[in-house]
Amino acid sequence: MKTVPFGITDTRVPNVIAGMMRIADKTDEQIRELYTTAREAGIDFFDHADIYGIGHPGGGLHLCERRFAEALSLSPSEREGITLQTKTGIVPGRGYDHSYEHIVASVEESLKALNTDHIDVLLLHRPDALVEPEEVARAFDHLESGGKVRAFGVSNHTPRQIDLLRTAVSQPIVANQVQLSITHSTIIAQGISSNMAGADDSITRDGGGLLDHARINGITLQAWSPFQKGSQGGVFFDSEDHRELNTELERLAEKYRVTPIAIATAWITRHPAGMQVVLGTTNPGRVTDATAGSELPLTRSEWYGLFQAAGHDVP
Repeated sequence: MKTVPFGITDTRVPNVIAGMMRIADKTDEQIRELYTTAREAGIDFFDHADIYGIGHPGGGLHLCERRFAEALSLSPSEREGITLQTKTGIVPGRGYDHSYEHIVASVEESLKALNTDHIDVLLLHRPDALVEPEEVARAFDHLESGGKVRAFGVSNHTPRQIDLLRTAVSQPIVANQVQLSITHSTIIAQGISSNMAGADDSITRDGGGLLDHARINGITLQAWSPFQKGSQGGVFFDSEDHRELNTELERLAEKYRVTPIAIATAWITRHPAGMQVVLGTTNPGRVTDATAGSELPLTRSEWYGLFQAAGHDVP
């Protein structure tokens, strides 16, 4: 498993990580199998959020965090051997809340649910239009000084929203988790098609250069829904909407003796920004297949060929 720098810290992290969004209805045995498979593949980084599992019958906030801890019952040494990341800020049905009180209360509940004394990484899940950077800074300072959170980041934030937080927040913003796949790659496409009148890919949708901003400021990008067709609608594998892409994925999979999911993973990990791919699958076999793309050396022509096969412009 290839590792990448985590923000501007001295820590290195795997470039493929395991997302725990869909484990609410899994048995203890299934969660343990998923965890063990991930660890055997070289993944020691597990992504959570307070809202994961919210729609499950009988569930509520922090359900997936709780199921993770219940199923695994990690020993103290095992706990120290992994990175636990969680998110806060979404209030189901009522918008977003980055107030001091909400952030601190959510983390306290995450600590209980995960049965741990600290969160390794806390992300603000989505931008709060009513955010007061000083409130976020106060929450981060409180959580850091109390040893409850070790690193901080954001998710789905634009460059300017990050810069706004940094007017008050003293801790490094180590990560920004954003949607990215071959077919949903506006943060890359807009740079390639910049200044091309009439091209959809030239439209800036992220507030201006999210990818370049992350690289300049030492922020690790984490790619969620790395195999999704678009903002909605399922994965692109075997999709009639993406026949050319799947043909190219199959060709490269045969060349490298892996599966198409490994090639799709490699398309992201090949980028020099040193991104992390957030796997959302609960299928252990897919975890194994995807991680085969962690170090796969796609050539420039192969990388751009996949980009074009997905329908993007290369002027």
